Amino acid sequence: MPQPWSKPLEVDRLSRGAAVLDFDVELAQLPRLSSRAELIGGAVRGTVRFGRESGRAVADVTLEGAAQLTCQRCMRPMTLQLSGYVKVALLSSAAEASTLADALEPVLAPEGRISVAELIEEEVLLSLPIVPMHEEDGQCPSPEAQSAASDAPTDAVTQRPFARLGELLNQK
Repeated sequence: MPQPWSKPLEVDRLSRGAAVLDFDVELAQLPRLSSRAELIGGAVRGTVRFGRESGRAVADVTLEGAAQLTCQRCMRPMTLQLSGYVKVALLSSAAEASTLADALEPVLAPEGRISVAELIEEEVLLSLPIVPMHEEDGQCPSPEAQSAASDAPTDAVTQRPFARLGELLNQK
C-alpha cells in the first residue's frame, strides 16, 4: 500500500487551502535514492507548506534528518546530517519557468499533480555530496597509516612459485 507522502496530490487544491503536510520518510523508500550505491540508510522528517504567490502555486519544503552513507575514501559507514529549506513554484509546464521570480525554484507538476516524495527526493539529492567522504578531521585513517598497515610484515610465509624458473630454463 503506497504511503500518503508518495501519492500524487492536486497542486491547486493544496495551494488554495494552504495545506501543511508533515512527513517522516526512510530514504530507502524514495525511488531515486534507493539506487545510490553508497546509501546505506537514514531518514528525514519535515514539513511541506503549500500556498500561492503571485498567482502561482508554491511550496515551502523544510527537512531535517541523517543519511547513512559509505565513505568513498575508507569504505566505512558515515553519517551525514541533512538540513534544508527551499521554496518552489509548482509549474504545469517547463515554459512557465522563464517567467518565474529568481527567489523560487521551478518544479514541474505534470497535469497539476505532485507527490510530497518528489519534493523530498529533490531536496535530499541536492544535499548529498557527489562523493561521500568523512571530513578531514581524522575520521578516516590517514594514507600514511593505511600504507604502514599494508607494509607491516605478516607472519605468513611469502610464496614465490617462479623463483626457480630461471634454473629450470637453463638446464638442458
